[in-house]
Amino acid sequence: MDDEAEIVEPSTTSSGLVRAASSKTLKGAAPIGVAPFGAGGAQRHATSSVTREMPKDFSIAFEIGNGSTKPGVERGPRRQSMRGFEDTYVDIVDYIIRITHRIWEDQDVGYIYDTYAPSCRVFDDGGPRHGIEQMVAGTIQRINAFPEMRHYADEVIWAGNDEQGFVTSHRALNIGNHTGHWRWGPPTGRRVNSWVIANCVIGDNEIYEEWVLYNLAAQLSQLGINVADAARAHGNAGALAPLTDREMTEVERLQGGQKPYAYPAFHGRGFDVEHFIRELMHNTFNRRDLSAIDRAYAQNVRWYGTTNRAGYGRGEVKAMARSLLATFPDLGMHVDEVYWMGNDEEGYRVSLRWTAIGTHRGWSLYGDPTGRRVHIWCLQQLYIEGGKIVEDWMLFNEFEVIAQLLKDDPEPLIP
Repeated sequence: MDDEAEIVEPSTTSSGLVRAASSKTLKGAAPIGVAPFGAGGAQRHATSSVTREMPKDFSIAFEIGNGSTKPGVERGPRRQSMRGFEDTYVDIVDYIIRITHRIWEDQDVGYIYDTYAPSCRVFDDGGPRHGIEQMVAGTIQRINAFPEMRHYADEVIWAGNDEQGFVTSHRALNIGNHTGHWRWGPPTGRRVNSWVIANCVIGDNEIYEEWVLYNLAAQLSQLGINVADAARAHGNAGALAPLTDREMTEVERLQGGQKPYAYPAFHGRGFDVEHFIRELMHNTFNRRDLSAIDRAYAQNVRWYGTTNRAGYGRGEVKAMARSLLATFPDLGMHVDEVYWMGNDEEGYRVSLRWTAIGTHRGWSLYGDPTGRRVHIWCLQQLYIEGGKIVEDWMLFNEFEVIAQLLKDDPEPLIP
């Protein structure tokens, strides 16, 4: 890589849209998948049997505007079957919000030992981590840097049950002052205001797997820390897993050397959430059909993106998709997980995770092309009303992407 290549730090005012990787499920709950398109030009669309139970309404849902737990409130009896969970939790939404509050707000970091599996896998902005001790150490370090950080819950989308295991997608707003040391340097005294998404796989009161994006590039930028310099240091420290070691599904855009066919049309009755999402993502990012955004998004859609981007309208969503495809011209993506709650009348809240691989050969987002191949993963929360997306919250691993582009090449073994 040319060390003089210019890397443009992400703007906090431009658009955002992207995704994430594969997840293990509990007790035989197979992930929802799509069979590859068939040979000879014939398209085969097959959705695997859906073993995960999707909530049909919002009777168990996040209390909008509450932001956190209410101390001293009588929670009443269990609202759903939660065999294997502590008696204090009335439903899965109550569980995920209150354990987060206890660990981060009350700083009972040791409660991680009770609510995370010993061999849990955690994937975040800095790369994959395995084992509960790394989780505990990382939490202590972050609390030390932001000891007065407040974590305001904003949404919990969930699916599953206590037989299959639960999945949750928890969005929160983090606000606090940087008053302690951390790996990026001494205290700056500056204030951080950013949002995060954490997706968990849960069973028997323990989280087995977590995908979490802290919006790290946004936080560093707000603290006055140069994002590009920090990303380069992160890459040079050997913190990035090689592409061959990353847990991701097949993301090749072309199957067997064929052209990318349009996603098969849906011929069933009613509104099929899974088909709607997979069709949108495949046609937009694999087929390069940006008009799919016009068909799927409401004209007045609100969206919120990585590094505190924000926008209004389909044109902004489309602009970000164009930027990604222009920056990584060979980009191919794969939807790894979709689950949702709701119905046609009340609308749907959808959690989406997808993976992408691409080569930095374009100029749109990150300066002069480096020719490096990168792994992108993203968490999205989508709100659908009347068959259209009206709100989109999306985070991808932008800090890690920049680190993949900027890390210095190792010295050659033979001069």
